[in-house]
Amino acid sequence: MKRILSIFLVILLSTSLYAQEKAAASGAYLAKDGQTNHLMLLIDGYLSYIKYEENKYLSTWGGPYTSDANGLTVKIEYSDANPAEVGSEKTLRTKLSAQNVQIDGLDFKKQDAKKQGLDGLWRITGRQQDNKMSTIARGDRKTIKLLVDGYFQWIAINPAEKGFYGTGGGKYSFNNNDYVEEIVFFSRDNSRVGAKLTFKGEIKDKDWHHSGLSSKGDPIYELWSLDGR
Repeated sequence: MKRILSIFLVILLSTSLYAQEKAAASGAYLAKDGQTNHLMLLIDGYLSYIKYEENKYLSTWGGPYTSDANGLTVKIEYSDANPAEVGSEKTLRTKLSAQNVQIDGLDFKKQDAKKQGLDGLWRITGRQQDNKMSTIARGDRKTIKLLVDGYFQWIAINPAEKGFYGTGGGKYSFNNNDYVEEIVFFSRDNSRVGAKLTFKGEIKDKDWHHSGLSSKGDPIYELWSLDGR
């Protein structure tokens, strides 16, 4: 009986530690290097690393990740600064926790937890055209969106062709079906930094119905589904 109890306690402790590690890893981490901001977003087993200055986008890379005693290993799905990296793996030798972490000599501060109903890894699966919702079939090319602890980023990519077609992100809030984005970086147009965009958002059958006006002022109605991989 004592042996069975000991085994049960070991399993329980291991499960608890894994849950704590997973919870700690999810979130937004921010570091400063002179004028350069280093933002790292982790949610649902996916990591994105963004570099930007005030009013100037620099680069981004990321993909699915796994964690072990050595740190985080990322299978790179996009890298606009170095497309040759796509398909390879990169290991960030660090341990993430609720406290600050250090990566390549940079001190990352975990941003305050701001859990909201849209937190997750999303992929666009539908778009309204001529008042009709058209399904976007899953394929190599995709647009995904990470939302975690008040930060967001969308990325348009094609890992099979090492293609990168744009990204943007910043801070967001979601309250009473009002979804608001504040743009902090935008690869296509630095002049859009600081803009605030207000949309309607609603979860129906686990899908996110997103409507309003785009950054160009065009009306949009999009459907996003969880699990952007």
